[in-house]
Amino acid sequence: MPEAKFSFAEHYHERTKYAPATLASKSQGLDWSTQPSPYKDYKIGTVYDLKPYLTQDIQSDLDGLLASRWRRLSRLLFCSYGLTARVPTVTGEDFYLRAAPSAGGLYPAEMYLISAGTPLLSAGIYNYQVRTHSLIHFWQDNNVWTGLQQACFEHPALQNTRMAIAITSVFYRSAWRYQDRAYRRIFLDTGHLLGNIELASAIEDYQASLIGGFVDETVNELLFLDKQVEGTIAIVPILDLQDEERIGRGQESREPMGQTIRRSVNISSGLTTALPSPTAFNYPKLADGELLGYLHKATQISEKPNMQKLIEKIDSKSADNAEPESDLDKYNFPFCTKVSTTIESIHWGDVLEMLENTILQRRSTREYCGMKLELAELKAILDFTYQPQHYTDQGLDGNPDYFDLTLIETFIAVTGVEDLEEGCYYYAPKSQELRQVRFKNFRDELHYLCLGQELGRDAGAVIFHTADLKKAVEKYGDRVYRYLHMDAGHLGQRLNLAAIGLGVGVSGIAGFFDDLVNEVLGIPSDEAVLYITTLGRPR
Repeated sequence: MPEAKFSFAEHYHERTKYAPATLASKSQGLDWSTQPSPYKDYKIGTVYDLKPYLTQDIQSDLDGLLASRWRRLSRLLFCSYGLTARVPTVTGEDFYLRAAPSAGGLYPAEMYLISAGTPLLSAGIYNYQVRTHSLIHFWQDNNVWTGLQQACFEHPALQNTRMAIAITSVFYRSAWRYQDRAYRRIFLDTGHLLGNIELASAIEDYQASLIGGFVDETVNELLFLDKQVEGTIAIVPILDLQDEERIGRGQESREPMGQTIRRSVNISSGLTTALPSPTAFNYPKLADGELLGYLHKATQISEKPNMQKLIEKIDSKSADNAEPESDLDKYNFPFCTKVSTTIESIHWGDVLEMLENTILQRRSTREYCGMKLELAELKAILDFTYQPQHYTDQGLDGNPDYFDLTLIETFIAVTGVEDLEEGCYYYAPKSQELRQVRFKNFRDELHYLCLGQELGRDAGAVIFHTADLKKAVEKYGDRVYRYLHMDAGHLGQRLNLAAIGLGVGVSGIAGFFDDLVNEVLGIPSDEAVLYITTLGRPR
């Protein structure tokens, strides 16, 4: 067994990079007859049809209260992952798009509801049937919630609610097309979905929390997954704020139905959102095609880490990397051109109806015309994505759960924004400003490093999410590879929705020449590129 220089997550990242000299060898013709179905079917179980509650007018009597609960749950699931458009194909079969974007339209994620027993859902496990917008109750068990709590190390969010969403991935749905690199795309796609769940929860008076640290094998067994095919990748406890107001506070809400005052309820705590896995430094020599499966096993957790040692370790590293209190963001060079990004926040409507419509109408832009963006548009998109505290007055969570945003950096290549010089900028979220780190028009290079996609060439701004992978692994082990890509996808979805809400074109890109990004933009070589989001004027 060879001596490894990198953790396996780092090794995987290096092995799955695209480079001009090797891309052709990694590509292969697709056998469309073997494309996996993006839907999971169950032969037995009780079906709950959610479609009537998408449009049904809810009354305020007792029956209406129960119907209102169904309507809110129906809308939550639909806005998170429902089918929102039908596209005809040359084969004659219709292809359906969903509320959350997915690389190649492959939709690897599955959503399960785990209930401890609620007025709507008796205890057990439900699968969200996307194709029919229904829930199928395939396992009834009064002890399932206890099993989930134990697998999540008694996470505090699960003590405050009675329902959680488990997100899994059917790996081959993406690997069929993207081979080993699919692991990156799977977690970016899941991040998109997490972004929708967070915002749809606020729209429907829920509070979404986030759990990334759990015993993988236990949760997989709880959901009856075939671990060779499917694996759990995130748990999202869902707290019903309307019930919390009536039951937890012992009083009825005085607001009309649908107008309940939304409150940000802190139901998770610090380190419990993301827990570390072991770090694999000794691993066998693996052939192409074996990397995805090995990485998923390497990132699994089998027991809870020593929390005291973990806290001490993180505190120690934070002290070592501490920056001056006056500036907690990077790249604050004296010569930098600095542009404030403070701006009036996007208004999403009195009851967030514009946000809901934007989620359902969101589409990835296929072509840009090359015309410039307004600086105010770019500022507003960054504000919604990185400054959620500015939206609490609209009922959104001002501190939504991510795994660890301190690990993510944001760079923006500007090629066509009015009143903003061309070049590469670092976005400093704490200071809320753009800092120019390179002076150049990168339009031709962006076209090339985005694998020749014209979106890169014709965009007005291209946003890059990066992370120091070695430092991230030191903090969370190999499992951090999951966290990084889900957080990047979550940010990417907020970028998507802000852009669409403003009438700006937007499209994510997960296929690029990795090392060329660092070279062209002048980003340090130890920053691993996670995700690219393009912004431009739609053609």
